[in-house]
Amino acid sequence: MEDKDRYAIGQQDFKTLRKDDAFYVDKTAFVEKIVRSKTKYYFLARPRRFGKSLFLSTLRYFFEGERELFKGLYIDSTDWDWQQYPVLHLDLNTDKFSEQGILDDVLETVFVDWEKKYGVTEIMDTYSQRFKTIIKNAHEKTGQQVVILVDEYDKPLVGNLNNDENFEHYRKKLASIYSNFKSSAEHIKLVFLTGVSRFSKLSVFSDLNNINDISFDDEFADVCGITEVELLSIFKEGINRLSREYNVSYDKVCARLKKNYDGYRFSPAGSDIYNPWSVLNCLQKGRIGNYWNATGTATIVAETLRDADIDIEQTLNADWDLDDLAGLDLLNADPTALLYQAGYLTIADYDMEENAVRLKIPNEEVRKGLFKDLLSAYLKPKKGTVKTIMDGIVKGITSGNPEIMMRSLDAYFAGIPYDLKVENENNFHNIFYVLATLIGLDANAEVHTSNGRIDLLIETPKFIYIIELKYDSSPEQALHQIEEKGYARKFAVDSRQLFKIGVNFSSESRRIDSWKIES
Repeated sequence: MEDKDRYAIGQQDFKTLRKDDAFYVDKTAFVEKIVRSKTKYYFLARPRRFGKSLFLSTLRYFFEGERELFKGLYIDSTDWDWQQYPVLHLDLNTDKFSEQGILDDVLETVFVDWEKKYGVTEIMDTYSQRFKTIIKNAHEKTGQQVVILVDEYDKPLVGNLNNDENFEHYRKKLASIYSNFKSSAEHIKLVFLTGVSRFSKLSVFSDLNNINDISFDDEFADVCGITEVELLSIFKEGINRLSREYNVSYDKVCARLKKNYDGYRFSPAGSDIYNPWSVLNCLQKGRIGNYWNATGTATIVAETLRDADIDIEQTLNADWDLDDLAGLDLLNADPTALLYQAGYLTIADYDMEENAVRLKIPNEEVRKGLFKDLLSAYLKPKKGTVKTIMDGIVKGITSGNPEIMMRSLDAYFAGIPYDLKVENENNFHNIFYVLATLIGLDANAEVHTSNGRIDLLIETPKFIYIIELKYDSSPEQALHQIEEKGYARKFAVDSRQLFKIGVNFSSESRRIDSWKIES
């Protein structure tokens, strides 16, 4: 089998991967950590497409005793007795749960199979009662305690955060089902849940005060995803193929993969993690592209940020108390928390004294995808005009001709649909920051000086642009503030040419109505 045929894109079943001789990053050392532990209840949060489902599938076949599948992997070299256990694997990642009856359909299909398998003859009235009976019968019939694996335990809730009626319906139903983890403890060997967030109103976290949330644990930091060591050892031929495809050196391909797909960090002392979905797609297709963004919800996240009326740059470079970040509940989520849980932010640094983490955008793929969707959330210019306008902005800035830049920006704002609001100064600032960052400029919003904050600072090798933005005011007032606050003083000995630009946005005309440039 050729190397390029061994990338099983989207395959989350461990048994199928092993039988098809597909690439598999050996995570079975983490299986041993779990089975050797005295802990009965586990929870793991990771972004979408990061391998949570595959890890649960690995646990499933391990506990079902299918040792042949594990030949050559770490766990096969241990002294585990490969005892078979009854495994109840509930996958809630199969639907969007847009209607209230969908969960019933999923549960009915799965429960009927379990009831037949474990000899349940008396079918109870509710799914909670049926689940309790299944757990008890599975234990009694096999003589072994039950392993329960729930993939995306919170999927019905996450899909209905903006639908109160559906959310409450699913919350109650899931809470009643998950309550069996405590009431049936004598029949249970292990419960392992995956998801994106802790929901405080679900019994699984309030009742199980001994649940082990390993989402931020250093020893489980790379339980999902691909480390650099794993990338370079397992996928060397794929990297070589990319090197030949692009006619560049092996080291340059590695650097490009790192820039585009690395940078995730899930614990204070954890190593950097590559996005597995993007890496596998890239190596299989032989092309460096934006793969993860195409599978997700960047549009929803971007629109949430727009509607929250926040400072985008500050939100994307936030500091958080680690305990607060670990205990976040999507029901009361800060926009920064949403970005972290959705995979658009990750841990950059950890301060042990303060028990605080600095967050960042993990890599270039995520940055491009997020900022493109942010731009669409704030502005929707006519199709076909984006590249022309962007080229004009870049040309004006890099050539030292801010008039060209401003005309291009004016054309961009002119494309705002009437029903899309730029209703305050904060959103106006965010649009400038998103635009400048998206086209690859060294842009900083709300830059602190000794006497105030510059709205937007753009620097190139030859030019410096200090931009002050006003909303329903005047460019003269903006320039007056630049002078009054002395924003240009810090660049007094800089040899680059400096431009001061005052810009005013009119809420009535819904566009930039005037600007003034001083050099």
